[in-house]
Amino acid sequence: MFQTGNRFRTFGFATGTGFLAFTACTNDANTDKRPNILLIVADDMGYSDLGCFGGEIETPNINGLASNGLRFTHFYNAGRSWPTRASLMTGYYYQAVQKSSEGNRPEKWSRSIAHFLSSAGYHSYQSGKWHVNEMPKPHADAGFEHSYLTSYGASHFVPKDYVDDELADVDSIGYYQATAITDRAISMLKGHREQYPDAPFFLYLTYHTPHFPLQAPPEDIEKYKNRYREGWDKLREERLFRLRQLGIADYPQAVIEPQAHWIYQDETLLRDTFGINEVYEYVPWETLSEEQKEFQATKMAIHAAMIDRMDQEIGRTLNQLRESGDFDNTVIFFLSDNGCSTEIMVRGEGHDRNAPIGSVNTHLCLGPGFAAASNTPLRRSKVWVHEGGISTPLIIHWGKGLHVGDELRHTPAHLVDLMPTILDLAGGINPYDVAGTDYPALHGKSLLPAFSEDKTVEHDYIYFNHQRNYALRMGDWKIVTSELDGHVWSLYNISEDRGETNDLASVYPDLLKSMLNKWNALTEEFSSQNQNPTQQQIVDGVIVKK
Repeated sequence: MFQTGNRFRTFGFATGTGFLAFTACTNDANTDKRPNILLIVADDMGYSDLGCFGGEIETPNINGLASNGLRFTHFYNAGRSWPTRASLMTGYYYQAVQKSSEGNRPEKWSRSIAHFLSSAGYHSYQSGKWHVNEMPKPHADAGFEHSYLTSYGASHFVPKDYVDDELADVDSIGYYQATAITDRAISMLKGHREQYPDAPFFLYLTYHTPHFPLQAPPEDIEKYKNRYREGWDKLREERLFRLRQLGIADYPQAVIEPQAHWIYQDETLLRDTFGINEVYEYVPWETLSEEQKEFQATKMAIHAAMIDRMDQEIGRTLNQLRESGDFDNTVIFFLSDNGCSTEIMVRGEGHDRNAPIGSVNTHLCLGPGFAAASNTPLRRSKVWVHEGGISTPLIIHWGKGLHVGDELRHTPAHLVDLMPTILDLAGGINPYDVAGTDYPALHGKSLLPAFSEDKTVEHDYIYFNHQRNYALRMGDWKIVTSELDGHVWSLYNISEDRGETNDLASVYPDLLKSMLNKWNALTEEFSSQNQNPTQQQIVDGVIVKK
């Protein structure tokens, strides 16, 4: 409410157990009690890579957030970096804010989380990967006061193509990207408390880890050098066992499909580059030669080392929050932008087969075998919209606001839900108050009701559409298809079969048809919201490019 002649504005929002209210102040004589927001995003990390999601990788800092917070087991991303980040930043499904053929976007209403938070007195900062095609650089006019943008897909050891709004140069000696991203984030946090001691902040901390190329400090690789010599089949069994113990997976393990892999460059060229030990599609581990096993196990060791290092860097960030007294009143979100990747390609400076693998002169990708293990127990991987491509382990921690800990939340939810959740946490910010009444309703729902108890946040649908891979989830049911499947739609009961092993399309044809009609209607609706004439048509019930 507003009080005439008073400096205070009271924000309130409903929760699962009652009503929270924050008093925001407009001068430095008082302290704003609204929570800080820390949003951490990993890149290409598998569903079961974290210790708290069944993995063997050492992630004590992230595990600590989970053990004193919440783990959402059915949380969805958009299947790839740039659509995920568009949905994350705007609160809309990517198709509603994507670039048109002219490179435009609906600028009048396609606004970032930081834009809305800044309008309510938050100070916003970004460090790491941006990759939001629809928006300018974050420190330009996307609402962030300071940012450190780093390149993606190139070396983790070379500060190349970065953009820092404060520093003119970065020392390349001893540089490692995850550490540099954290250094700048910590600098921003310190600067914030010095300059705005009583104001809340929003920090968008986005790592490239463990996106290819597989590169990590030697001491981190050493920890895992012998861990994966039993192979990806054994690792899948181990992780599934732990996931079932944790109560996260009580459904059948997905069946690996050898044909489900992504190779963007000529395979003959890649074989010449990587040699005979690389494997381009899934095969049983025991069919590999001893040299291939050693090579593949070392790649997985580097993947694990990268996640281990990211966890260490997150730990440094959390320690800074503790030192500044901000930890308990900071809502921390951790998630991955998509599932683990089967992609194999070379970017940047290429790959030197004579260099120690995992070092600056190498460019290796994890590949389909261990990617399948990283996505245990889900089907397929990054780019596809089967569960392995679109599922992320979401963790939420809030010392002062969550009076629960080490609990699971099974409600289906999506990236588009984070914008309304964060706006609620910031005091119930109404986008219409900021952007005007013609601002379309956000596509997501606030997850605050699930903070206090394991309850379903009702969604009419959760929508997926990426690179000719299509899906829709409604309640327990999901339809999905891809070019690999000849665009024949399948139907699964996800509550019982999240591994997508039992296609029920022929059993419930009317349900399939109804959900397909909904998917088609949503596709047209989102295209219309984007004010971009659709470049698609419906063929045999599937929308495809004209």
